[in-house]
Formats: sequence, structure tokens, C-alpha cells
Amino acid sequence: MVEIPLAARLRPNSLDAVIGQSGALADNGPLSRLADGDQSMNWPSVILWGPPGSGKTTIARIIGDNEKAHFLELSAVSASVAQVRELIAKAKELKNLYDRPTILFLDEVHRFSKSQQDSLLGAVESGLLTLIAATTENPSFSVITPLISRSLVVKLEPLGDTDVLEILRGALRASNGLPDADFDEDALTYLAKISSGDARRGLTLMETASAGANHRVTLDRAKEAAQSTIAYDKDGDQHYDTISAFIKSVRGSDADSALHYLARMISGGEDPRFIARRLMILASEDVGLADPQALVFAEATAATVERIGMPEGRIPLAQMTIYLALAPKSNRAYEAINAAIQQVEAGELAPVPPHLRSTGAVGYQYPHEEPIGVVAQKHREGQEVFYRPSEHGFEAELSKRVEMLRKILSR
Repeated sequence: MVEIPLAARLRPNSLDAVIGQSGALADNGPLSRLADGDQSMNWPSVILWGPPGSGKTTIARIIGDNEKAHFLELSAVSASVAQVRELIAKAKELKNLYDRPTILFLDEVHRFSKSQQDSLLGAVESGLLTLIAATTENPSFSVITPLISRSLVVKLEPLGDTDVLEILRGALRASNGLPDADFDEDALTYLAKISSGDARRGLTLMETASAGANHRVTLDRAKEAAQSTIAYDKDGDQHYDTISAFIKSVRGSDADSALHYLARMISGGEDPRFIARRLMILASEDVGLADPQALVFAEATAATVERIGMPEGRIPLAQMTIYLALAPKSNRAYEAINAAIQQVEAGELAPVPPHLRSTGAVGYQYPHEEPIGVVAQKHREGQEVFYRPSEHGFEAELSKRVEMLRKILSR
């Protein structure tokens, strides 16, 4: 028999038992009235926006756990448009049979593509579905405007260390928690602190630390348990360290390591659009003119991920990661524009030569009239070289062309 995780066993079954969200769950507030089944509210849809472990799923299930509505649940990580349509059809059937509304809890709504979110609009607008969507991303950027305009957006605050500590202590008191476990106070305090406001993570760490412990759980035992778990905090050090390692692995042409860090980001719930943007930057900054098609492919990857959503979006992200890791590398375009900007910002701004000006230009020679398409004429004062092509990939061909052109232009 599979044991239910501690965090699931201790999930509150009333809003009064939810810790750390007193503002969002104020008495007679919209969420409290929804949980009570207040029909006068006309069952508005709700978007719960907050960090991991702040209580989004708990609040949604409490609201859905009343006799006046049917409660359905779906995860945007794995759901398809077809599944959404099936749920809408089921909601119609329940409405016709029982004349009761249906509450659909959609977890991680930011993982739905625009077309997937669009598929919900009709049912939400008609009142067939009351949507309770949960997201860790700012809805203004991750949820389509028509869906936001039809919903009440409730921001949940990150739990403080004292909130998490209270939840961990409650686990030691609860009969379905860890009543037989013996934790040192500094061990509990440590687990609460490293949970970074994520109650679910705190309880998971607590359960891991207590497993196999012969006696009490000390601070050292708690630290051991924390090191044995994989965490990814999208707003903390793991986020920056992981994306840094991902970028440097691609730059270092190590496709396997790049895939490892990509997997950590995807599994940790990183916004796939953020990953796609980083790939576009990599294609230009680190591959550059060694493979000019890389930027085109990276842009296509971003558009594909936006269109198909997750989890399928992981495939083009992986494809592009491998492509960029294996591509020849050049940062010479990156270095060239930095050098040019540095010169401009230093105030070295000579006048535009008279023959290149927009009005009154005299002496300009039209390159297309020359057999080779290039004319030996001055385009600026000074001879500073900004672009120095590498000998990698396609840029090796550009290097030869640059050398030839500079000889002509300097005559």
C-alpha cells in the first residue's frame, strides 16, 4: 500500500485552518463566501497567484468541497485541449441533470498555451464553469486578457519562516502527521528557513528527515535530509545557478550537461518562455555568425513552445538546446557591438561624411554600379576595427570576405 505523503495528509479542510493568508481569506471576503457556497456571488472565476507551497491548491479544494457544486480538477502540465473539451461536455451534462454549477480547478494555468486557454473562454463566460486557476507566474504575462477580465485575481503572499515553522510543529501534534517523531527545535527552525516559504517543501523535508531516524532528529540530520532532495526555487539561488549552468554548458558545447540543467528547470516548473528567450540569446551571443541559422531556429522554437504549450514544449526546447550545444561557436558579433558602443559612449563622434548625409550629399558612389558591388569610399572617420571574425563554422567564410572587403574599402 502506498502511503500518502505528509503534505497531502495534513492539507487543511477549512479556510480557518489555512496559515499565512489572512488577507486573502478575510471573513466575508470573496474566497470565504465562495467556500460557503454563497449563491449571491454568481460564482465568479478566480485566479490564485502565489509562490509554490503558499496554499493555492488547498484553497481551491476547500472552495470546491461543498454540496452546492461539482468539483473537477485538471493539471495544465499534462492536460490537452481535448481533455478540456471533455470536461466542458461533462459540466454541461451535470448542469442538465442536477442544475448545479461545476468548479474546475486548473493547476499551473501558466503552462497552458493561448489556444488551450481560449478553449475555456466560452464555458467560463456562459457560467457553465467556474474556473479556479492557480499560477506561480504574474497572470498579466501568463494568462490571456479575456480570461483575466472574467476572473477575480487573488494574490497569495509567500509564507514567512514563522508560518512554515507553525505548520511543521502542527505536523508533530497531528495524529495523521508525525506524532512519534522527535525533532530538535533548531532542526525544525532550519527546515522552516530553507523551505523559503513553501510549506509543502518544508513538510516533505521533515518527512525525509524523520524517515529511518532511530532517535531524535538533530540539526545535522535535518541538513542531511535537505541535501538529499532536489529543489528548484524559481526566485532564488537555484534559479540563477541552474540557468547559469545551462548557458555555460551550451556555450561549452556539452549537450548532455545542458540537457541535465534543462530537465531541472522543466521539472522545477520554470516558465518555458524564459528558457526559450535564453536560447535565442545564446543563438546570437555564443553561436552568432558561426551558424547564422541558429537564431532563426531559436526564434522558431520560441514560437512553437508558445503555440503547443507544455509538456510537449519540452521537446523543441531540448532539440534547440542540443542544436546550439553542438553548433560552432562565435561571440564576435557580441564583442563587436560592445566595442562600438564603448567608443560611442566615450564621445568619439566624428561628423557623418558629407557624401553619406541624407540631404545635400555630393560625391556619393552607388555600389551597385560597380561589377563587384563594392566601392572604395570612406563611410566614417577613423579606421577602428570592431568586428573580428573567428575561424569557426560559417564565420570562417565570412573572415575571408571581410578581409577582401576591407582591402577594397581602404584604398
